[in-house]
Amino acid sequence: MDRLTSDRAARFTESVIRDMTRQILHYHGNQGLNLAQGFPDFPAPAALKEAACAAIMADHNQYGITWGIPSFRQAIARKVARYTGIVADPETQLTVCCGATEAMIATMMGVLNPSDEVVIFQPFYENYGPDCILSGARPRFVALREPDWSFDRDELAAAFGPRTRAIVINTPNNPTGKVFSRDELSFIAGLCQRWDSLAITDEIYEHLVYEGEHISVATLPGMAERTVTISGLSKTYSVTGWRLGYAVASPAITSAIRKVHDFLTVGAPAPLQAAACTALAFEDSYYTQLLADYRQRRDFTLRLLAGAGFRCYPPAGAYYIMTDISDFGFESDVAMAHYLVKDIGVATVPGSSFYHDEALGRQKIRFCFAKRMETLQRLQGLLSRMATPAKLRRL
Repeated sequence: MDRLTSDRAARFTESVIRDMTRQILHYHGNQGLNLAQGFPDFPAPAALKEAACAAIMADHNQYGITWGIPSFRQAIARKVARYTGIVADPETQLTVCCGATEAMIATMMGVLNPSDEVVIFQPFYENYGPDCILSGARPRFVALREPDWSFDRDELAAAFGPRTRAIVINTPNNPTGKVFSRDELSFIAGLCQRWDSLAITDEIYEHLVYEGEHISVATLPGMAERTVTISGLSKTYSVTGWRLGYAVASPAITSAIRKVHDFLTVGAPAPLQAAACTALAFEDSYYTQLLADYRQRRDFTLRLLAGAGFRCYPPAGAYYIMTDISDFGFESDVAMAHYLVKDIGVATVPGSSFYHDEALGRQKIRFCFAKRMETLQRLQGLLSRMATPAKLRRL
């Protein structure tokens, strides 16, 4: 039977995040609280939903141009220039994909060769490692160290070499909430230029920055031609199911990404692209309110978790909280995550799933706070059912 499956597929597992979603549904149905998978439980903006309905009724229901309908690419280019400072030609430097997830794999398959190496910070969003494997490249991992999720510059420099084709940077970071500083990014940019490497940046949480500032690597000196900037609509506009992402890169790199994208998915949903132009034209006030609402959720969830005995690492960005569970006495993150989902009714993500070196995450768990305040208040009641850390250690 081994001959019927590929060696590549055997080198990684199914998504742990989405498995936790299945587990909460299995044990508790719709009564469970899913704080594992990163999607909101509140509605998308009304204007955006109305635009989608209008686009479908106007018969925008057939294939669009493979790399994105012109009006959507133009709207993306305007927004990117306004909020990141990246100036991109929508005709030659933008590829619309089926979510930022597809943009990442299309990019890796478009720029990597089997002998290449890719530097990835750990903990990392779970797709990055498998994407490297599927692209035939070799990942090299560099640790982000709590409590501030900083990296050792000597360790990072040692990870680069003649075979380094790219580094993946996720800022704001999932799962830690780290926002990379200008100084850190400048150091990374220097390594990219020294070793003639690319920076592939996942900036899907760009509008959710609570401390520090969001900086697009492509705007740093010498990086415009060697950066692929990836983002999308899922998180900012609460439409994770729409699967609209994009990659911004030089014309030569964009050409390679477009070819791979074409044969992966052909194109993203045409009516949703047409509708999304509405969201990309929202005023600044939308993003200000979005951030204020998420800051409230973050601060409330931090208080709940700390009160329940979790040691929290306050996120500077994104909408996740990484926690230290060592006070509870479980043998592993997986054991505690199973206890939470089965006995308490709360789905989380075991920290080891974000690490290549799983031992680094054995006493960590990630919570998502992209939920209505009423939902997070339910969390308070569910956590009150937990035994204290001291009692759990005796179980």
